[in-house]
Amino acid sequence: MDQTPPLTPMSLPMLLERIAHEWETRKRIFDLPTARFWKPDPDIDLSFEFLGRPAATPIGPAAGPHSQMAQNIILSWLGGSRLFELKTVQVIDDLDIARPCIDMETIGYNIEWSQELLIADSLEEYVKAWMIIEMLKRWEPIRELVGPEPGPHVFDMSVGYDLAGIQSEKVAGFIRSMADAGDEIERLRAQIPDDSPFAEFRDLEFPTAISDTITLSTFHGCPPDEIEAIVKHLIADHDIDVIVKLNPTLLGPERVSQIVHDTLGYQEVELVPTAFDDDLPFDRAITLIDELNDFAKERGHRLGIKLTNTLVVNNHKQWMPDQTMYLSGAPLHVLATAVLDELATALPGRFMIPGHQKQGGDIMVSFSAGITKDNLADAIAMGVQPATVCSDLLKPGGYGRLAPMLKALGKAVADSGSTDLAGLRAAAGDAATAAGSRNTAAAHLAHVTGADLSSYHLDGNSKLPRSVDHDLEMWGCVACNFCVTVCPNDAFFKVPTPDALSDGDDAVSGRQQYLVFSELCNECGNCLTFCPENGDPAQIKPRLYLDADRFAAAEGTRFLLDLTGELDITAADGGDDQVPTLRSVLTAAEGLPVPTAGRDTIGDR
Repeated sequence: MDQTPPLTPMSLPMLLERIAHEWETRKRIFDLPTARFWKPDPDIDLSFEFLGRPAATPIGPAAGPHSQMAQNIILSWLGGSRLFELKTVQVIDDLDIARPCIDMETIGYNIEWSQELLIADSLEEYVKAWMIIEMLKRWEPIRELVGPEPGPHVFDMSVGYDLAGIQSEKVAGFIRSMADAGDEIERLRAQIPDDSPFAEFRDLEFPTAISDTITLSTFHGCPPDEIEAIVKHLIADHDIDVIVKLNPTLLGPERVSQIVHDTLGYQEVELVPTAFDDDLPFDRAITLIDELNDFAKERGHRLGIKLTNTLVVNNHKQWMPDQTMYLSGAPLHVLATAVLDELATALPGRFMIPGHQKQGGDIMVSFSAGITKDNLADAIAMGVQPATVCSDLLKPGGYGRLAPMLKALGKAVADSGSTDLAGLRAAAGDAATAAGSRNTAAAHLAHVTGADLSSYHLDGNSKLPRSVDHDLEMWGCVACNFCVTVCPNDAFFKVPTPDALSDGDDAVSGRQQYLVFSELCNECGNCLTFCPENGDPAQIKPRLYLDADRFAAAEGTRFLLDLTGELDITAADGGDDQVPTLRSVLTAAEGLPVPTAGRDTIGDR
């Protein structure tokens, strides 16, 4: 039997019907409450230019679990993201990633890397998200909540990991299709249901240029000459602007150890010496950045750098199965800031940061390392644009954490006496100069290793998720809602417990019941980490399938829903006794986020 794919995305009609149904019954979209929708403040301008392309806010999901599927991207947009670094696409698109693959118990570790969908399916997900956002921007029911002008947004491709793979027709075709998605848009346009609230948009002129920028993920150990060749190939052959993602190993083993172990106190983190031996050395990075920037400008293009990739460390925790894992979160924020400080010092006047721009600095600095509500404004003030987020969105609250970030950023702009990000950065540059710092990155580094050290030190990041001494059961729980908010794929949903199940000897406990769309669950382990009770919600809560083949290939107690007519439920592996309860929950609960139009799979082309 062929390997079962880790994810089976919902079709465009199902996504649209789910949006409409949730809005009509609960005034939510993909479980995000309206209080967490972001609406621009007319008095504060948070816009910036991403390689010359306008974006209304400087934040969005980093290439990772929050930018792989259509509902990921839509949720991020509702929360205020306007720059989306799409999950990395590579030629090997049938990866078998070990599970669990995410550990956010304290700081952040993972063992995942590129897309978990076939490249053709990744293209479809990105086009579906693009089209739905264009529809939502014009959809009258939410106009007041997101504003009549939600502002422009940018989709940024991410590809990896070597020249041969990127030159392959599979990846090259993906890049071309993202630059001109007209055929894909027309195919999907026909799927917008006639009886849908979104039928009015069937004739909408969707922009066909979905993305014409690339963040190059060279991962770990890519030779410098290979990086140079890839960037030049992308610029010359694809006529595209490129951002090069760099690694924290640029600092060298001694400096990384000094920061991680001595300054921040993470003595248990075990560095991997070969990661430093194989990675791009600092001196070569200095010459490479200048060479590639000249190459890009000669051809009318722009270059950026991304700080930083994750840090390879030994798997001392042994919770995830691989020998090595990748560190993120608070300590990576300090490392990435130190890298920017070193690069800004070694390459004066090259970057688009305070001080450098007065000397003509034109290399954009993108930043993704431990961004939170508390440090976003300081990071943006350093001059980085954008600041993309991953680890923080994997904490309780999930996508709902984005809007508060933007509100905090807006307040910081106002407090600086400015009305836009340029004013915020100028104020930070003046403050850095007054304090005797050599650049804004050095000033921020002094702050995070001095006055604000507790936010990044082990002592401030050792608290474990809350727990209760109780085994998780299929029905009833503490109803913390964590499984819903920490799931990057929006696989979980909750429904009220029907009155009919609340009394008698067989009563179902709890005000809310939690269920999972198993086809949207890739068993990343994040809900297991944050569930206060003992057990894995992705395996214990009712596991629902809409696809018969995925249902047949799965194991454990599970339920297949047939929604083509009256609700029909098929159970497997011990689930028969639970069917009456499940039927009562699904039929009686208001706001059930299950479309009733039947299954139109992603494979139906």
